[in-house]
Amino acid sequence: MKRVFLILLFFPTVQMVVSQDYIDNYLTNFNYEARKNMKVSSEGLTKLLIDNKAILLDIRFEEEQKSWNMPYAVPMPLPNIPSNYNSLDKSKIIVTACPHKDRAIIAMVYLKSKGYDARYLSDGLLGLADYLRGDKAKLFIEKIK
Repeated sequence: MKRVFLILLFFPTVQMVVSQDYIDNYLTNFNYEARKNMKVSSEGLTKLLIDNKAILLDIRFEEEQKSWNMPYAVPMPLPNIPSNYNSLDKSKIIVTACPHKDRAIIAMVYLKSKGYDARYLSDGLLGLADYLRGDKAKLFIEKIK
């Protein structure tokens, strides 16, 4: 019984060390290929979503999500990721997104530290909204259904 208690008591610390080791390793081995693979464009994202290979993770604050909606995205505000990331499908690429990319980069690194194939949307949700206009929006919505 004491052993179980000690393991439970120290497990968060062990998990934190693993995440820290992952981040240290990620940064130490960061190169041009890693730089390329950490982001995806709006065009690349739409192809991944159509092929069901990715999940778009909308990490904006709830108020932002309520003011304009991305119905094909999974809403998970950045502060909620630590308590909800386990619900994400590890077999898919997780593309984090916010209006620009500042918070998306933070979320991407966090998810990578948890073992996810994560990337951030390089042109942000504003770029995605601009990309998905007119015919592109129509074709995308028809294909994603």
